[in-house]
Amino acid sequence: MQKKTVLIVGLGLIGGSLALALTRSERYTVIGTSRRLETVEQALDIGAIARPADPQNWSEADIVVLCVSPSATVSLLRQHVPELRSGTVVTDVCGVKGALVAECESLCVPHGVAFVGAHPMAGKEQNGLAHADATLFRACSYILTPTAATPPEAVETIRQLALDVGAARVTVTSPENHDRMIAYTSQIPHVLAGAYVSSPRCADHVGYAAGSYRDVSRVATIDEALWSELFLLNREALGAELDELITNLQIYRRALAEQDRPSLSEQIRKGREHKQRFG
Repeated sequence: MQKKTVLIVGLGLIGGSLALALTRSERYTVIGTSRRLETVEQALDIGAIARPADPQNWSEADIVVLCVSPSATVSLLRQHVPELRSGTVVTDVCGVKGALVAECESLCVPHGVAFVGAHPMAGKEQNGLAHADATLFRACSYILTPTAATPPEAVETIRQLALDVGAARVTVTSPENHDRMIAYTSQIPHVLAGAYVSSPRCADHVGYAAGSYRDVSRVATIDEALWSELFLLNREALGAELDELITNLQIYRRALAEQDRPSLSEQIRKGREHKQRFG
């Protein structure tokens, strides 16, 4: 079996973890590049990549995985897509898809290159290659967002890559549905956690907190540069979910103000039953 050459662009937590996982497979030769030379050297030292990629020429890659921010994804693709061979498959790991997929496709298609939008649902509170883990994607869902213009064989290539890094489920959906669902499952929890720990009581929580505090506050530790970009790119879907959350919070607030125990009990019951039913 001839190995495919996978170029990982961006060797942070996600890129480094992908590189480590793919290196373990017999299907791929993994090469890499990153903004900092020290990161590439570190990736070599830990065996995440077989060799550095030429940062100015990506033509040897069969698959390119862009593990950078949305704005950098578009910028790098615009710069390097003319170097890619026809038939190369490009994918990404960004947490928004609507605007990104459309722009990346428009760059790739004229060069005979396929773009498959992707979003592995995995991560840690810590960032950087130092925290990369070959098992990071085990049991995770790996979302693919092809369009009518995406060649089926390109989708299959990235589906197989997702399975090869350990994904338990490959979910295929539209870019628009991805963004609606991610607003609910990922972005709203981060907004909620950030708002929650902004209380002045947070400074005095030691000695008063247990699992509930840890569960709600855990995802407040995100990178503001990346996540503000993600929030704004998905502002319509996230705004709609915020409106839904605020409406539900107002029901609780009104029940408290009116000392309406039946209403309060009903909201608690509905929340419990929804969680028990849907997981």
